[in-house]
Order: sequence, then C-alpha cells, then structure tokens
Amino acid sequence: MIELEMTELEMQEVIDRYATALNSIRTSGANPNLVAHIEIDYYGMSTPINQISSISVIEGKQLLIKPYEMRIVKDIEKAIFAANIGLTPQNEGTQIRIVVPPLTEERRREYAGKVKEMAEEAKIAVRNIRREANDAIKKDKTIPEDTQKDMLEEVQEMTDNSIKKIEEVCAKKSADLMKL
Repeated sequence: MIELEMTELEMQEVIDRYATALNSIRTSGANPNLVAHIEIDYYGMSTPINQISSISVIEGKQLLIKPYEMRIVKDIEKAIFAANIGLTPQNEGTQIRIVVPPLTEERRREYAGKVKEMAEEAKIAVRNIRREANDAIKKDKTIPEDTQKDMLEEVQEMTDNSIKKIEEVCAKKSADLMKL
C-alpha cells in the first residue's frame, strides 16, 4: 500500500513543479518570479538572484533589484541579459531597475502556447508515474488478483485527478495571460 502513497506524492510533486515553473512566465505586470530563478556565479557557486538580493515591484510595472553586495550588480545585469527573457535591465550603480513592458497580443498567444506545452509535459510525467506504479503492482505476485485490480483502479483515479489539476492550473494561467 505504501506504493500508492508514494505514487500520489510523486504526482503531486509534478503538479507543484509545473505551477512553480509557470511563475517564470509573465502575465501583464511585473513579478519578482520573472528574475528570481536566474542564477549568477557568486563566490564560485551558481546562486539564484533572489538569494543574494531583494527584488521588489514598483507601481506594478517595474522590478527593482537591490543586491546585498554592491560588487555583484554587474554580474546580475549580465545574467539577466544572458537569460534572454525579453527584459532589459538598467544598471543604476547600486541597484538594477527593469521596466516590464505590457505584453503584445502576439506575445500573449506565444506564452499561452508555452503554458499548454508545459502542461502536456507535466501530464506525460504523471502518466509515466502511473505506468511505473502499474508495473510494480502487476509484478508483485504476493498481492491477490482482486487487490491488484483495486490498486490499479486507484492509481488510475490518482492519475485522472492529477491531470485535472494540471488542466485547471493551465486554464487559470492562460486566462491570466489573455487578460488585458
């Protein structure tokens, strides 16, 4: 029975990773998650920007990044350029300002397509977890046939619920993207 609990946890992890990945796709306004995941070389270690600076939103249209150490301002600026996320950082000496332009209709559709593509990848991951669980259940000859059937049905139910959650997250993000 522990297999089923692990299967459910793995499926939930896929949903959580998908929802987290969507934070890096911008909707209409500025959001610290747009740059938080970008990493720079900090004392020889690859470190996300949000761990070495504060990121704040100004008037809903600008991001202000204030590094805890002034010497890394240029490194953060270079990393944002290199990330190719469509934002232009402005180095102000002690901080970096990023003006987040409004999305064009074409860009909104492009991002909505990416959201759907990421949803498909998450669904595939959930189905792979289902396949692995089903194989493990079928291989275990100590489980009675009736119990095996019940377990397989439970795994399918978990899969259906997980895919439904992924579709809900996808629909919400797509709706946010298409809002003007």
